Amino acid sequence: MRYKINWDALGITASVACAIHCALLPLFITSLPFLGINIIENVTFEYVMIALAFVVGAYALHHGFKHHHRHLLPLSLFSMGICFLIAKQVWHQWQLYLLPPAVILIITAHYVNHRFSRKTKH
Repeated sequence: MRYKINWDALGITASVACAIHCALLPLFITSLPFLGINIIENVTFEYVMIALAFVVGAYALHHGFKHHHRHLLPLSLFSMGICFLIAKQVWHQWQLYLLPPAVILIITAHYVNHRFSRKTKH
């Protein structure tokens, strides 16, 4: 039996994990520096999370576009979401305003891609 990965579900999970990381980590895990662990405000960690969201999302949306539906809406939503994530890193003082639309756009892109893919008869 062959196991298939639902890339849209994985993309939604990665986006939610990113949102949880950005929203809750500073509130609940402020004691990590005392343990010698610093992932709060760690630029490398932030860029790795953005890269992970981009790779998973790009693969899922490309697959859905190429093999199922040929709609540009999910790709457009995802691109805007990634742009907001990158903008959050560039303009760090605005991250609380840039993160929610980024996460909403990326999750919506995966959801729309999933819906379009399910409507086809493939």
